[in-house]
Amino acid sequence: MYRRLLMLTLGTFAVGTDGFVVAGILPDVSRTLDVNTTSAGLLVTTFALTYAISSPVIAATASHLPRKQLLIAGLVVLALGNIATATMPTYGLVLASRVVAGLGAGMFTPTATAAAAALAPAHQRGKALAIVTAGLSSATALGAPIGTAIGSQTNWQTTLVFVAALAVLAATGIAFILPALPAAPTIGLKERLATAMDARIGFTLLTTLLVFTGLLTNYTFVAESFDRATRGNGLTLAILLFVWGTGATIGSLTAGHLADRISTQRIIVTALVIVAIDFTLLPLTNQHLATAVVALFIWGACGWAHLVPLQHRLVGVAPGHAPVTLGLNGSAIYLATAASGLTGAAGIGLVGVHNLGPFALIFLALGLVASLLSAKLIAIRSGQSEVPAPAQPTPTH
Repeated sequence: MYRRLLMLTLGTFAVGTDGFVVAGILPDVSRTLDVNTTSAGLLVTTFALTYAISSPVIAATASHLPRKQLLIAGLVVLALGNIATATMPTYGLVLASRVVAGLGAGMFTPTATAAAAALAPAHQRGKALAIVTAGLSSATALGAPIGTAIGSQTNWQTTLVFVAALAVLAATGIAFILPALPAAPTIGLKERLATAMDARIGFTLLTTLLVFTGLLTNYTFVAESFDRATRGNGLTLAILLFVWGTGATIGSLTAGHLADRISTQRIIVTALVIVAIDFTLLPLTNQHLATAVVALFIWGACGWAHLVPLQHRLVGVAPGHAPVTLGLNGSAIYLATAASGLTGAAGIGLVGVHNLGPFALIFLALGLVASLLSAKLIAIRSGQSEVPAPAQPTPTH
């Protein structure tokens, strides 16, 4: 099981690197394309928004296709999008290429998480989801810092070629190692979105959206918000991103281990409280390198500790709808990523780039409320039957 999961993890690592590395090269992109930082930040927003919108649509229209082929196709599209980003000569074309890359990510990630849940026995589902999710979080520990370092030593276009190479490598590994996986049950887009109307699922998805909007509001502009600690040095920024990503990987894996043993709500609330304290102190800790290291590690560890418990909650509420709810949860994360470019820009205008941490507390507080409502509804309905699984399609011959 683990070797197969690692192939899926390599794919999510490629997707995660693409999603997070742009923040580290944003100043260089801004200078090369002759646009301001806020406009350059739209590259992050465009990729993430495309993923968020396309993911449920692709899942509905391509559900009749075998999952293995979907996984490979998604990574190929992701690679082509990044090659286009690296080679297009104007800002408009570069922005359009991020749509292509986002489509590839939207095809791959929800299919990978659903495949992980299907490959693992029920008592190891949290661990399996944590392993595949670790691809996203470890992308922040390795992919984004390496890409940032590559960009600082060469140019930002080489960073995007690096991302494309990761996607090709992951596609090759999946083609040779992952077994054939049957197509998922055919579920229309209307039915997929209707799943979120179950209040337990809806508030869990809202928790994901709000918490990750808060967590990523500062990240999109991390180069600027920590410029006093890095003094504008790209390699120093890469080290800080490595620290953030290392914390993210540790937090994700630890949460996955705990989610099979203790209440997911306990994990979520504890992580939220710790990261809220960390964000409150960011205007002070982002001034010096030593304190920035500590702040970024806590931010990464406690921030990413939310994802697996939320996934685990969704699967537990409606196991028969796992491919649908996990796909919607992925869309919520990327909607948050898209929103973070806008909320970060708004925060810069209101409180300044170095005070984005306290500004993001608004979204974390709202996320806590949504999580508490979700947990309460699940407790109330714990004696009732789960959401009925979608009907299996009638085989055709």
